[in-house]
Amino acid sequence: MGEFDSIRPYADHEVPAVLARLLSDDTFLGTLTHFRFPRLAGPFGWLLKPLIAHRLRSQLADIASVDALQARIEPYVDHSIEQATDGVTYSGLEQLKAGTPYLFLANHRDIVMDPAFVNYAVFHAGLPTPRIAIGDNLLQRPFVSDLMRLNKSFIVHRNISGRREKLAAFQLLSGYINHSIREEGQSIWIAQAEGRAKDGDDRTDSAILKMFHMSRKDEPFAEALAALNLVPVSISYEYDPCDQAKARELQIRATSGSYEKAQGEDDTSIALGITGYKGRVHVHFGTPVREGFEDAKQLATLMDQHILSGYRLFPVHYLAYAQWDSRDAELDVPTAEQLFPAAELEKARTEWQRRLAACPAEQRPWLIGQYAMPVRNQYRVKTGRPL
Repeated sequence: MGEFDSIRPYADHEVPAVLARLLSDDTFLGTLTHFRFPRLAGPFGWLLKPLIAHRLRSQLADIASVDALQARIEPYVDHSIEQATDGVTYSGLEQLKAGTPYLFLANHRDIVMDPAFVNYAVFHAGLPTPRIAIGDNLLQRPFVSDLMRLNKSFIVHRNISGRREKLAAFQLLSGYINHSIREEGQSIWIAQAEGRAKDGDDRTDSAILKMFHMSRKDEPFAEALAALNLVPVSISYEYDPCDQAKARELQIRATSGSYEKAQGEDDTSIALGITGYKGRVHVHFGTPVREGFEDAKQLATLMDQHILSGYRLFPVHYLAYAQWDSRDAELDVPTAEQLFPAAELEKARTEWQRRLAACPAEQRPWLIGQYAMPVRNQYRVKTGRPL
């Protein structure tokens, strides 16, 4: 057994066996049937599942590598993106060099679509897609783990309580990330903090940066991190399909002090994040960060500056900021009317009012805050003020 076998993605030689296992998994086939035929899955699931399995076997019969699998499913990913967005744009890719592996550190808003949009950008730019960090809390069912590991995902163990066990898990994760980039020449995608920024406040957790260094303690922090070719990535959604659910959770946490997820809540978030309307999406790849820091705290501040500066603000963000009770009086933030054409602004105002009307009154402050926070953060960075 290899050192990283418990967390690594599947290798090419494992792909046929994993695909065969998936296509014999009744739970997986049932999930596909419900997704594809929501009205017919109940009464006719017994008939539809074997038909779907047969069709998938014929479509995937010649797949013998991860790259071949990604190339085969790419048209379906593109179709899903086209159906759920008003277009995806990206910038900064010209700074990335073919043959150079990178550590993409991104803000985190959506469980599946954040890395999917990064993959979308680099794939269409003709660059290899990165390996993707995913928390084991999302891999409760075996078929989900198989699917993710087929798509270059590696496992971040979060459901660990003991201090010694946590340390060992972080050491293994650090070793795998460094091995992928420095030995195998494979890029990595990982979120800047554990969990989504449900309140829109994108901040880099210095503990994650320290984790990158754990397996390279014999090297100075700055030297070890520079070798990873750290690239700040800003993922901007015009509209978040999960914004109402996030507002509800934030309101409950604020009033009761805690929030307990319902059974299947993560699955619902994943499905809504994939299929829900997002408006326009922009992905910005910043300049690789290799200097200007000595420790994790300095690097976290630097990454925040890059990520927040690269975030694209849409009209809805300015509309929300104008309504936000926590506006920063010292910031000179222009109004939406000063920045956007009338037609674009009117469309945004209509959609924003619809979202506000659908949100219970007691939860609206948290809905507004999600969209307003990126405005405050970006303008603080622009003026050199602390976050």
